[in-house]
Amino acid sequence: MPSSSSSPQQGPAQGVRPGLRVGRSVPAEQQSFYEAVGGHETFVRLVDAFYEGVAEDPLLRPMYPEEQLDGARERLTLFLEQYWGGPGTYSETRGHPRLRMRHAGFHIGPAARDAWLTHMRAAVDSLELPPLQHEVLWDYLERAAHSLLNTFED
Repeated sequence: MPSSSSSPQQGPAQGVRPGLRVGRSVPAEQQSFYEAVGGHETFVRLVDAFYEGVAEDPLLRPMYPEEQLDGARERLTLFLEQYWGGPGTYSETRGHPRLRMRHAGFHIGPAARDAWLTHMRAAVDSLELPPLQHEVLWDYLERAAHSLLNTFED
């Protein structure tokens, strides 16, 4: 697996998609991870599967103020699509991702992180991606979840 030293909000490591960062496009001769895994439909499936679990989770569900999770679904889909080389709609509509800042108002301790990872792992597994794509996607999501811890007590 390529080493990944990028931050969870900046884009994957050079070995995954050379030259891609937030706000840049992939050169025409290179296929983005977004395209390689199936584009928009794949990320919608991922996010829908994830929020099916969140909707029933007693620890995570209260963190989402919307009665319906539609807004959260849309934001996560747009963010992941942009991060992996798809349309830049997230930044166009919401500005820089600033993941830590956007999550600072939530109590994210080890239990919340682990619950999030449990639902996200099930969602990633449901995509049945080829092993390398699965590993690259999961590695990023796991690092992102760990980076958002803002308290070490549950």
